[in-house]
Formats: sequence, C-alpha cells, structure tokens
Amino acid sequence: MKAIAISALTLLISASAFAADGAAVYKAKCASCHGPDGAGQSAMGKKMNLRDLGSPEVQKQTDAELYAWTADGKGKMPAYKAKLTEAEIKALVSFMRTLKK
Repeated sequence: MKAIAISALTLLISASAFAADGAAVYKAKCASCHGPDGAGQSAMGKKMNLRDLGSPEVQKQTDAELYAWTADGKGKMPAYKAKLTEAEIKALVSFMRTLKK
C-alpha cells in the first residue's frame, strides 16, 4: 500500500514538473504574442487577432491537434518543431490546458 502511495505521489510530482516546464517554455517563446495569460491581448496578439488559448474553441482541440499546430504551424502561427523539442511542445500543450476558462 505504501509503495502505491509513493508511486502516485511521484506521478503527481512529475506531472506538475512537466506543467512547470511548459509554463517556462510558454513564457520564453509564446507570451510575447499570446500574452502572459494566453488571452492574445498583447500588442502583437491584438494586431494578429490571435485566439484566446483558454477559450472553448481552442480547448476543444485534441492534444494531438494542439501539438501539430505548435510543431507545424497553422495560419498565422509559425512552426516551432525546429526550435523546440518534442518534450517541450508536449509540455506547452499541457500548459495550454491550464489556461482553460
């Protein structure tokens, strides 16, 4: 029983560390356009009419779709697969989920 509790705690810590990495990557690579809260209300976000990452429209996308948009780009969104690792993009997707309204 104790081993199960330790395993569960380890998974929770790993998941929160993964989300924290996503927050750091977001702050460094995404916030300048999408804004610190993902609402797209930065100067560039307003100019480009970016979607609110926490909106139902964005949040209804699958993780695979959000991953592909980030990696491959879509519309005004540039591709980041040459600038970020797979793990960083996955962490960003996890972070985007925390922006849900």
